[in-house]
Amino acid sequence: MTLIAVIDFETTGLSPAMGDRATEIAIVLMDGDRVLDRFQSLMNAGVRISSFIEAYTGISNEMIARAPPAAQVMAQASRFVGARPMAAHNASFDRRFWAAELERLGHAAPQPFACTMLLSRRLYPQAPNYKLGSLAAFHALPLSGRAHRAMSDAETAAALLAQIRTDLRSRFGVAQPSHDLLMKLQACSRAAVPRAIEQHLAAACA
Repeated sequence: MTLIAVIDFETTGLSPAMGDRATEIAIVLMDGDRVLDRFQSLMNAGVRISSFIEAYTGISNEMIARAPPAAQVMAQASRFVGARPMAAHNASFDRRFWAAELERLGHAAPQPFACTMLLSRRLYPQAPNYKLGSLAAFHALPLSGRAHRAMSDAETAAALLAQIRTDLRSRFGVAQPSHDLLMKLQACSRAAVPRAIEQHLAAACA
């Protein structure tokens, strides 16, 4: 079984290209549907947090002032993940910050990202919306803490990923839903999902 690192960032804003930086990172290492290990840390990137973001995340400038430097935390996070494939909810956001923070260290970020939001759009058209909290409620997943804190959101995304894998087994007969299959499914349309799974199963049996 390929291990998957499920990641979540809290940040000062939406875009590292606009100077926004990470303030907290959490990673849940999944072995199939089981949590194998966890990594979490606040980080000090030397960027002030606005009052809006502080209210949204609960992370204050005082907390960040006591946190380890961002470079130190990201070096540890990079070693924790290694070359393993990754996943996140709304993965384009977390992938941008992962790549930007590692680029500051001169590290590459080659890991492919599966997106639990895109996968949910393909597999659960009946869901009321595709926010992480809404999907957790839709699937009756356990919540582990305050939303918009990195470890709580990473844990919820990991539980959602496990649910997606369970449904791929029960609904489509995929014995071991791989990260490669997840990447293929999120890239196709909702109508094309059965065909993509059929091709995956045929290739596995060839």
